[in-house]
Amino acid sequence: MLKLNNLSPEKGARRNKKRIGRGPGSGLGKTAGRGHKGARSRSGYSSKPGFEGGQMPLHRRLPKRGFTNIFKKEYKIISLTDLDRFDAGTTVNRQALLDMGIISEKDGPIKVLANGEITKSVTVELDKLSRTATDKITAAGGTVKE
Repeated sequence: MLKLNNLSPEKGARRNKKRIGRGPGSGLGKTAGRGHKGARSRSGYSSKPGFEGGQMPLHRRLPKRGFTNIFKKEYKIISLTDLDRFDAGTTVNRQALLDMGIISEKDGPIKVLANGEITKSVTVELDKLSRTATDKITAAGGTVKE
C-alpha cells in the first residue's frame, strides 16, 4: 500500500547532476561540454536578445507595417453612469472627477460617452462629449460647456 513513508519518484524521473570538468572518464572533462573555440566556449559569454547565431534575426526578417502617429490624442473615456454619481446641480469638471476618484492626475483630455443613463441635472465642463451624451444630459435637465 502506498503511504507517505514509502513514496519514491518513478524510475528514470530523477537524473544525477552533470559533473563537469572532472577528468576524461566522466565524458565531460577537458572542454567540459563546451566544444573547441568559439564564443560559447569562453567564460563570460552572453548573446544579445534576439541573436540567432549570425542568421538574420526574426525581427529583421519580418516586414515593417504601418506607422505610429505621434500627434494622436488619447482621451480618457467617461460614461454617463459615472456622471450620475454626482449630486443634482453640481458642476462636473476635471477637478470634480479627480476628487471623486473617477480619473487620475496623469489622465489626458476627457471624453464623455453615452454609456448608461443620467437622471440628475448637472453642468458638464469637459474636453469632449459625444452627441448622444450631450442629448441625454440636456434631456435630464443639465447643461453642457465644452
